[in-house]
Amino acid sequence: MRIRGAVLEEIGRSRPFAESQPISISELDLAPPGEGELLIRIEAAGLCHSDLSVVDGNRVRPVPMLLGHEASGRVEALGSGVDDLPIGTRVVMTFLPRCGDCAGCRTDGLMPCIPGSAANNEGTLLDGGARLTRDGAEVKHHLGVSGFATHAVVSRKSVVAVDDDIPADIAAVLGCAVLTGGGAVLNAGRPKAGQSVMVVGLGGVGMAAVLTAVSVGAGEVIGVDGVSEKLTTARELGATQTYTPAEREEKGIKADIVIEAAGNARAFEAAVAATAPGGKTITVGLPSPDARSTISPLGLVAEARTIIGSYLGSAVPARDIPTYAQMWREGRLPVEKLISSRITLDEINSGMDELADGNAIRQVITF
Repeated sequence: MRIRGAVLEEIGRSRPFAESQPISISELDLAPPGEGELLIRIEAAGLCHSDLSVVDGNRVRPVPMLLGHEASGRVEALGSGVDDLPIGTRVVMTFLPRCGDCAGCRTDGLMPCIPGSAANNEGTLLDGGARLTRDGAEVKHHLGVSGFATHAVVSRKSVVAVDDDIPADIAAVLGCAVLTGGGAVLNAGRPKAGQSVMVVGLGGVGMAAVLTAVSVGAGEVIGVDGVSEKLTTARELGATQTYTPAEREEKGIKADIVIEAAGNARAFEAAVAATAPGGKTITVGLPSPDARSTISPLGLVAEARTIIGSYLGSAVPARDIPTYAQMWREGRLPVEKLISSRITLDEINSGMDELADGNAIRQVITF
C-alpha cells in the first residue's frame, strides 16, 4: 500500500533543520504484514530526543530511514500467526521489541532484548526483514516502529493493546516518555516512603519521571534544568523544588534518588554529585557514544551510593503500559500535561529545531 511518511535523508545536516531539511515527507510503499506482524494506522506520534539524536548524528543509524518510535494507532490487518488483537484495537508502539526468549528478556526488564536490539541497530523489524521501499529502494525502519507515517507494519512484540478510553495522544506518550521516565522511578529507583527524588533534565522523559514521582507520593520531588520555563512547568506538575544546575550546586541540594534524563556527560556527573549518601543515581539519558564522564570512585564507596543504568525505564512494556494507563484513568498520572503542542507531519523539521532548542516537552503529530 502507499503511505506518506517522514524520511531522514542524511544525518548531521546543519541547523536550523527547518532550512537544511534533513527530513523529507515522502510517498512510500509498505508491504503487507508478514508472520507475527500487524498493519497499524497511525493516530498520533511524539517527537523525542531519540529521534533528534539520529537527525543530529549523536546516534548514527542507517539512512534513508523512516523516523518515529513513540506512537499509537489502530490495528488494520493481521499477519499470519496473530490472533489475539481484533481489527480496530488501539495499540501503543514501543521502541524495543521483546522476543521473550533471550537472556535479556529473562531479566524482567533489567536488560534489553538481544535480537530486538540487533534489529533496531540494523533498521529492520524483529525478524530481520524490511517492509518499506521508495521508488523500489529499501527504506530502513526506526526502532521497529517508523511511526512518523500514516501507517506502519510492526512486529506483534512491538505493541501493547490499550482500551479505547485512552486517547491516541496519551497512548503515544505512554510508549516512550512515560515508559522510560516512569520506569526510572518505579522499576529502577523504587522510592521508599519519604525518600526524595531529583530529576536532572526536564524534557519529556524527565517530566514523566517528575509526574510519576509525585503520583507515588515520594518525599521532596526536585526538578533541575537550565531552562526557566521548564522549571515552571515542573512546579505545575507537582515538583516541590526546582533549580538551575548552578543553583543546585551552589546550594548543595541532594536527593535520595537522582534520575539523569538529559543525555549528556556533564548532566550525569551533576546527577552523581547530587546523590545523597546511601542513595541511587539512575541514568536513562542517551548521550553520544563517545561521551565520557569523570566521577570519584571513593565517593561511591565511602557513601555507599549506587549507579544504575536504566534502558527504556527497565520496563517490560506488556506489564508496565497497562499500569500507567490505569494511573492516567484514575487521575494520578496526568500525561496530557506533558504535551506542549500538536503539529502536522509537514512541520517535523521545525519540530526538531524546537526540540533541539529545549523549547518543547512533547510535540505530538496527529494524523
